[in-house]
Amino acid sequence: MNTPALRELIKKAQQHEAKSGQLAAHLQTQIKHIHPSIRLPEANPLAALIGFVTAYIEEVPQVIDAATEVAREAGIEDRIKPVLKVAEQYFLQPPALMSGHEGLDGLLDEAYLAHRLVEEVNDLYITHLGQPLIPLDTTVANLIAHQLIGEPFANQLDEAVHRTVVGMLNEDSFRQDSVVAYRERLSAPNTEAAWQRWPCFSEQLGVELVLDGQRVSQ
Repeated sequence: MNTPALRELIKKAQQHEAKSGQLAAHLQTQIKHIHPSIRLPEANPLAALIGFVTAYIEEVPQVIDAATEVAREAGIEDRIKPVLKVAEQYFLQPPALMSGHEGLDGLLDEAYLAHRLVEEVNDLYITHLGQPLIPLDTTVANLIAHQLIGEPFANQLDEAVHRTVVGMLNEDSFRQDSVVAYRERLSAPNTEAAWQRWPCFSEQLGVELVLDGQRVSQ
């Protein structure tokens, strides 16, 4: 995996933002229309949103590195690596619909693709094997990112992810004879122990979503 290249892209995007303020300008307009379920600090809501977006983007190479190491230790690289490779390519070779997007504003779109890919793959694994491929829950963070990106473009990104997952995994993928043995490796104590060494990155994003009066932290 080429996460150093991803981190270099993020670094350049941060430098671009420091000069242009493009993301800050976009988020400033979003604050006025942000869904009431997204709770921001009253003191400096813009800083909170910028911090969220930055952490959300930086989380992608961290997740790829973590998943790569765990997969190698657990002997499940053959299943995890193709997913991580697609997530990486969203940054290195963005889809055509991302043309013209640059800086942190553009990387938010690409990070959303990567996180939504993991979320959809996890949902399939939970349905068929009873547990996620990569035990990282970014559902709430993805809902917030969806809101910040805005519709209908975020819906286009969701559709792009769906098409990718359908192309990678289908019902037959989970009917193979090797699936039972693979499920045992996925739930093995050494696999669980390897994941526990990595922090839950999404808990560090610092923005809250309130659903039906209940607060959900990210």
